[in-house]
Amino acid sequence: MVHLVYCDDKEKVLEKILDGAKTMIVRGAAGRKIPHSRVFEGETLYFIKKGTGKISAMATVRGVQNFVKLSEDEIIKTLEDNQSKLNLSNKQKERWHKKCLCLVEFKDVKEIAPLEFDHQNNMDDWLIVEKIEDVVKGTSIPFNYDNSRFSPDK
Repeated sequence: MVHLVYCDDKEKVLEKILDGAKTMIVRGAAGRKIPHSRVFEGETLYFIKKGTGKISAMATVRGVQNFVKLSEDEIIKTLEDNQSKLNLSNKQKERWHKKCLCLVEFKDVKEIAPLEFDHQNNMDDWLIVEKIEDVVKGTSIPFNYDNSRFSPDK
C-alpha cells in the first residue's frame, strides 16, 4: 500500500519535511482512526501540501508506533519523547493531544515532479491506496475506504 498524507500549510509541515527538520508525522483521535495500525515499515508515503492540489514529495516508512487508551500524562510523554523528530508547534501539540496516536517515522525524503491530485468529497487527511496513480488526475479511480480496513493477517 501507499499513503497520501496531507501536510498542514499554515504550520509549514511539508517545508519542515523537505528540509529535514521533521522526520516523523503524527495522527491521533479518540479511537483508532486512519492510519492507526494500517501503515507499515517499508511502505511509501506521498505528501501533499494542503490547499495546493499537488503531490510533491515522497518518503519511505522507517518505523511506526501505535498507541491506544493513553492517559493524559502518557500523551504528553509520547509527544515529548518524539519531539525531536515530530518538530511540533504548541498548537500542533494541542491538536494531537489524543488518546490514540499513530507516529510514523520516515526516511529517504525526496521531492518529485508534482502530481495533480484528484480530490473526491469522501476523502480524509490520510489516504491508503494501492498505487498513487489511483488518486492522480487522469488515472484516478473512485475512492473508497477498502484499503483502510483492518486486515486480520497484519
